[in-house]
Amino acid sequence: MKNIKFLILAVVAVMLNGCGFYNFTGTGEIDAETFQVNYFQNNADIVEPGVELTFTRSLQNLIQDQTNLSLTNSGGDLIYEGEITQFRITPMTATADQRAAQNRLTVTVNVRFTNTRKEDDSFEKPFSFFYDYPAEQMINQVMDAALDEIFERITQDIFNESLAKW
Repeated sequence: MKNIKFLILAVVAVMLNGCGFYNFTGTGEIDAETFQVNYFQNNADIVEPGVELTFTRSLQNLIQDQTNLSLTNSGGDLIYEGEITQFRITPMTATADQRAAQNRLTVTVNVRFTNTRKEDDSFEKPFSFFYDYPAEQMINQVMDAALDEIFERITQDIFNESLAKW
């Protein structure tokens, strides 16, 4: 009986020791207290009013929702900045009479991430995603849904690259 108790205690101790730090966002331990997201300018050929503010706020909200970091306007431990470099609509598939059956909105954002506490984690790279919609619809009819989906994907990719390391 004494050996069984000892064995159970040893197994539990090994299991707890192997767990380490974990949270549900997958970020691990973040060596920072604050972050800032600078305004992302829209430098794309097509300028859709308000897109840059929507993207900036989407990135701020995602980081606030998935970490315990505090948002600041300056002097952040983690700094996100960049610009929207592409906002493009292209026909994707054609019908038998050579008309577009589906269009694709593609948005690309160039991001410069600076980790002031751990310079090796800093990077600059583009993130891109798209939204397909029927050609008989105008872009303004699907714009809100398209930007929600595109920005959700791009901001999650930025989060994973900068904090989750996935």
